[in-house]
Amino acid sequence: MAAIDQLFPRFLPHLLVAVHTGMRMTEQYSLRWSQVNLERRQLHLPKTNPHKPRVISLNDTAMGAFNSLKARSTQPSNLVFPSARTGESLQGSRGWFGSALEKANIEKLIWNCLRHTFASRLVMAGATLRAVADRMGHKTIQMTMRYAHLAPGFQTDIVALLDRKPSDARATKRATGRKRERRSERGSPVSN
Repeated sequence: MAAIDQLFPRFLPHLLVAVHTGMRMTEQYSLRWSQVNLERRQLHLPKTNPHKPRVISLNDTAMGAFNSLKARSTQPSNLVFPSARTGESLQGSRGWFGSALEKANIEKLIWNCLRHTFASRLVMAGATLRAVADRMGHKTIQMTMRYAHLAPGFQTDIVALLDRKPSDARATKRATGRKRERRSERGSPVSN
């Protein structure tokens, strides 16, 4: 990020949005201001890869990037990332991204790696794989499973369940049974 900030500071918000939202390049570079709700800290993507709309929440870093982009938006365009020359949609990160990587001596990095960085950081911070799948817009959980090994205690958490005393399991079962009884007394449906 330092290389981009030094060489292409105008594009730093582009990189920050990518790393902090996990959007696909096409989603990011076709984004319109009408899809951005800064008050609610959300992006609304009507069409995504699996063809279903999704909402992306914005953290403080992404909010800062969007505020920066909004402040310098002088184009009459509704595009969040318009070309400075034409005002039309940028065709991705061609030019500046490759040049920044070259200057920073970074090889074999493509834009989609930023999406993987987003998912990896979420998993390492303790987000569930289901939540990451939702944020990434993955159609199946299998696509998200590639990040499972990054979860803190991924292997040890599961086998630690075997160390639980049978009395712990019975206590959990009794508590769950009492909860079900209370629901049925109130007339609430019992579900598993």
